[in-house]
Amino acid sequence: MEQSTVFITGCNRGLGLKFVEAYAKQDWHVIATCRNPQDAKELNLLAQEYPSIAIYPLEVENSEQIKHLADHLNLEAIDILINNAGIYRACTLGNLDKKAWLESFAINTIAPYEIVKSFLPHLHRGNQKKVVSITSKMGSIDDNTSGGSYIYRTSKSALNSMMRSLQHDLANDGIATLTLHPGWVKTDMGGLGAWISADESVNGMLKQIAKLNLSNSGNYVDYAGKKINW
Repeated sequence: MEQSTVFITGCNRGLGLKFVEAYAKQDWHVIATCRNPQDAKELNLLAQEYPSIAIYPLEVENSEQIKHLADHLNLEAIDILINNAGIYRACTLGNLDKKAWLESFAINTIAPYEIVKSFLPHLHRGNQKKVVSITSKMGSIDDNTSGGSYIYRTSKSALNSMMRSLQHDLANDGIATLTLHPGWVKTDMGGLGAWISADESVNGMLKQIAKLNLSNSGNYVDYAGKKINW
């Protein structure tokens, strides 16, 4: 039986690391990317335990690096592409750094688009043909009842909008899309006060990804499958 392949960004810690571990345990070929693989101790230990994990350096905001990696992996067939890498920059009204805002858009919004665009040939060769982006409920305009967090909210809202466009543009290629909120997770980004563990979040998201097909493509849901209003 042919081994399935998943491509994941931001794999050095948190949810990305858990995604790598979960798919490796299911005997998937995992293409794991992160900014500095030499410093990703836990990821490298996983790769020693599971030979199906291949680690590559990738700064997602670097367009040339994305293209270079896509060219390097030009013979790979990718079944599932997971845009997991993201950045959180805190801000309040009157205390907002424009450079940090632009950086967040580059990483949270533009990079997922460029990765999908560059790896479309690989997805065409895959059997499952799924594109998943990890977003946040804070990107929901409907759910914004408290204000603030201008940088993070807007970059994730833009990601959601980009994914909705991809849903329509990729449908004729047989590629399904899913926009996933992982929940408030106990990671470096979520903090210790968060509600759920990374294991619980990723196990739930794996189920939603497994259910994804062209008939339910384009959904915006949380890790438990609950639909979120845009």
